[in-house]
Amino acid sequence: MPGRATDPLVGFHFGIEVSGKVSGLFTEVGGLGSESDIVEHKATTPAGVDFVQKMPGRLKWGDITLKRGITATMDVWAWRQLVIDGKTVSARANGSVSMYDTDGTLVAQWDFVNGWPSKVSGPSLTSDSTAFGVEEMTIVHEGIKRIK
Repeated sequence: MPGRATDPLVGFHFGIEVSGKVSGLFTEVGGLGSESDIVEHKATTPAGVDFVQKMPGRLKWGDITLKRGITATMDVWAWRQLVIDGKTVSARANGSVSMYDTDGTLVAQWDFVNGWPSKVSGPSLTSDSTAFGVEEMTIVHEGIKRIK
């Protein structure tokens, strides 16, 4: 089987690039996919046998969630601020989520269209913690496709 030696792909770092608004590496990414509602059509054959035909209904895109250790860059927060300020046309952007292996080689990429950040959250802060602060961003969009 072709490609067998490298399957499954191991993701070590995840990068995002959003039309000049956000770029950087993340440690966790989720929601890269789509789903269809199922429409059941009940019918009867000419012989009188009832059956159910399942057909694809409304298409739904998953929300992309990204997590990373908090950094000095403010690009995630600046992008979210466009939405908060009501500048939704400016906030909408096409982008890519990329997966890199341990050597930093690009192994997979998903492109999304008309994305905007619906949620950004900072770290939970406690004075006795030794854990890294984590910020999270949720991107909603109008379509995603794996291109690599």
